[in-house]
Amino acid sequence: MSWGSPSFVLVIIGMSMVGWMVTTWMRAKHGYPVENEWGETVHRTTPDADRKIALLEGDNAKLADKIVRLEERISVLERIATDTNGQAAQLADQIDRLR
Repeated sequence: MSWGSPSFVLVIIGMSMVGWMVTTWMRAKHGYPVENEWGETVHRTTPDADRKIALLEGDNAKLADKIVRLEERISVLERIATDTNGQAAQLADQIDRLR
């Protein structure tokens, strides 16, 4: 096959079409918006998609709130751990001075 032959041009066109089909299939499979040939977004055809997205958004909000609460608890525990260690050392020094 030479570089200037019509079969080479057809192979390039075929490869680009297969690539477009694979990427479109992967985007549709994973829930990304699919675009047509002119770059316009094609709407989902499944009626449950919007409900699933709403449920996932609710779950994400709950998990974000839980993470914030856990971070606050960890910061309190870190403060208690560091303050307790400092007070314990001071208390031990005071006890040693009293002996």
